[in-house]
Amino acid sequence: MKRDPIWRETLLQGHWFKQLPLSLQDSLLDVARLRELASGQYLFQRGDAPCGLYAVVSGAMRVGAVSRDGKEALLTLVQAPQWFGEISLFDGQPRTHDAQAEGSVSLIWVPQAALLALLRQHPEHWRDFALLMSQKLRWVFIELEQQSLLAAAPRVAHRLLQIAAGYGEVDGSRWVLQLSQEQLALMLSLSRQTTNQILKSLQQEGALRLGYGEIEILDPARLQALTSPAETVTR
Repeated sequence: MKRDPIWRETLLQGHWFKQLPLSLQDSLLDVARLRELASGQYLFQRGDAPCGLYAVVSGAMRVGAVSRDGKEALLTLVQAPQWFGEISLFDGQPRTHDAQAEGSVSLIWVPQAALLALLRQHPEHWRDFALLMSQKLRWVFIELEQQSLLAAAPRVAHRLLQIAAGYGEVDGSRWVLQLSQEQLALMLSLSRQTTNQILKSLQQEGALRLGYGEIEILDPARLQALTSPAETVTR
């Protein structure tokens, strides 16, 4: 893949790619390929062999799993300029979850073989990819803690702020989230009814606005206050 300045510009909006040495940025883009997915198309499914590292440059990827009885667990929606797929880079094991296009998606794909060859030549860069995985692991620990300790409303508020900030991957925040109430409920393992009630309450308080397939955050400070210990005891 040529070092397309448009893709580089998109990727540089993310903290991880931006902090990479310029030589590593160039090396990744040199071996990367562009992948286009139609809505609903699977990139990979649980149990598939490792195939490399991906970055979303437009659209969103739905990452989760479906049980044998059809129950879905939605872990997250991966959006630009987030990277994913690094777990299998480290252990060489099959994919742990499904990755499916939520609408039309454009991805940058760094194939597994090319990535391993690069790391054999420059083993000092393993730490850069370890940082990518550690960021995700830190977020998982925080979410597990909140799932155990917080009531439903603070969890909703916290997840909305996390999505707005790109899970810490982007500078600034995007206040209009392309996210349905059903998707949010699945992410938090809450019923649609509970999630809908919480969102409507927050809308009445002026913290957000609900639209078709989107949620606009109007008062992030109000959502942040809701996640504080003083607020959680009342919700």
